[in-house]
Amino acid sequence: MLEYKAPKREIQFLLKDVFHFEEHYKGFPNGQDLDGELLSDLIDGISEFAEKVIAPLNQTGDDESCHLVDGKVITPSGFKEAYQEYVEGGWPSLSHEEKYGGQGLPHSLDIILQEMLSTANWSWNMYPGLSHGAMNTLTEHGTEQQKQIFLTKLVEGQWTGTMCLTEPQCGTDLGLVSSKAEPMEDGSYKITGSKIFISAGDHDFTENIIHIVLARTPGAPAGTKGISLFIVPKYKVNDQGESGEFNEVHCTALEKKMGIKGSATAVLSFEGSQGYLIGRENKGLTCMFTFMNAARIGTASQGVCAAELSFQGSIKYARERLSMRSLSGTKYPDQVADPLIVHPDVRRMLLTQKAFAEGGRAALYYMGQVLDIKESGATEDARQTADRRLGLLTPILKGFLTEVGLEAANLGIQVYGGHGYIKEWGMEQIVRDTRIATLYEGTTGIQALDLIGRKVMMDRATELKLFISEIKEFCGKYGPFATSEEAKRMRMFTKPLGILMRQWNFTTMKLMLRASKDRDTAGAASSDYLMYSGYILLAYMWALMAEAALKKLAEPDCKDERFYKAKVKTARFYFDRILPRTKTLVKTMTASNKSLMALPEDDFIF
Repeated sequence: MLEYKAPKREIQFLLKDVFHFEEHYKGFPNGQDLDGELLSDLIDGISEFAEKVIAPLNQTGDDESCHLVDGKVITPSGFKEAYQEYVEGGWPSLSHEEKYGGQGLPHSLDIILQEMLSTANWSWNMYPGLSHGAMNTLTEHGTEQQKQIFLTKLVEGQWTGTMCLTEPQCGTDLGLVSSKAEPMEDGSYKITGSKIFISAGDHDFTENIIHIVLARTPGAPAGTKGISLFIVPKYKVNDQGESGEFNEVHCTALEKKMGIKGSATAVLSFEGSQGYLIGRENKGLTCMFTFMNAARIGTASQGVCAAELSFQGSIKYARERLSMRSLSGTKYPDQVADPLIVHPDVRRMLLTQKAFAEGGRAALYYMGQVLDIKESGATEDARQTADRRLGLLTPILKGFLTEVGLEAANLGIQVYGGHGYIKEWGMEQIVRDTRIATLYEGTTGIQALDLIGRKVMMDRATELKLFISEIKEFCGKYGPFATSEEAKRMRMFTKPLGILMRQWNFTTMKLMLRASKDRDTAGAASSDYLMYSGYILLAYMWALMAEAALKKLAEPDCKDERFYKAKVKTARFYFDRILPRTKTLVKTMTASNKSLMALPEDDFIF
């Protein structure tokens, strides 16, 4: 059985040495009390829960899955009890406003802690995870009455939340949503329609489930301009916030899925269900983006989780499994063969997993700090600047991290060989569970179009150029005129990174010029452009980590030399063996798109 150990040393390295979170938190009213000791206590608390309570349920949840019995969903053994323990620990309320029962701590802290829960058991963490998106949507767009009635119970964990977008006839194209919302005399709406693929759409954890639902009011404009957003509880709620009679929200089926089988993915039928408008009519998509952006960041973390868990399983197996002798000579003469880890190709796979897990985690923490500024920055200008940076990086992180997380998970199977394909080891489950990450909350192709179309070309690359300037400024500290020993060591990272900054800018301008003449250029280049951007982003993160590690190694009383040297060596591997993938991507994304569009539709199949 696969075991999970929270990477607390890695987390502390990012918190203290790379991103200086204690100092970062001092810049916010809600972060003043978050000193190093409290951060360590929180990490210890959630890691113990993740390791001892929900990680042991990961494979059993996959075996049992969820079942629909007489219209009610039964979750795997232990899931409900684990959720109650989670609520009793106060974890759902961590980053939400105190006036609604939360603890008011920065959102980045939730990203840090949620990663451990998600790695331990992604299926289980889908249930509380969806609630955070519902809470964020209500916080930003709900009325005060809606917050008092619905948000407080969600923050307590007494109720959970979902988002209900997809319908049988539409997925990404929400302009095709057909669910109806009929206004009633009491100010509520009667919601009718069917929603599919609803994660945590029904379960036995809580007494009520609050669905955030897209629907159309009578006479609404066609397309996305005519979508409104509604609160629809599973059970009706009175003015005192008490659950009452059934609200005609029926779970008619559970999807039979490739993975995340412990998570209930429901087909829901709203049959005249009572709902309440969030925001204004026909402005539902704007409100829903609050939920979707939060979900995209959460899904990006799934790539990191997959890489981390598969690496933990792979490194243990590679140290223990004996197979052949090293090509460069016997390494373990007292054994009948050498362990897998001595072989260069196995090391390639292990280091790739490690580079993606640790680099991806750093990117999430960087994003977390930007999110804190966006939510609680001292000035409106600071908040707007952070919001633009989030807009640029969210599709990169969601698309790139889930793709490389899936790659890392597949490498985990490869390290195990035939045993990786066998269920009992747990490695094939990681692949099945994380395969969905590249699909939900917008496929990689959708993230790529969002990035190159809306976040780069429509913005005239303004925010991208600012981000490039930040990286160039970092590289500039270690330019050819810097003579310190640290600068000499850092140039192995900053020199190629600086060259990539010029290439990133030039290639973007080239694509924008071509797209002005042929709009298919953006679509043809989009996925390669996203992956190219992701590899550069991770290179920046590895350069930041190498810088922090080299500074610690230069201290005369460095107490963890082995750890910091491993960081620098892994950074070197990333730059030598993974970052060169960008060269191929430049070729493919700037190639003519004629070969993509030349084949007539009817000629795909003869």
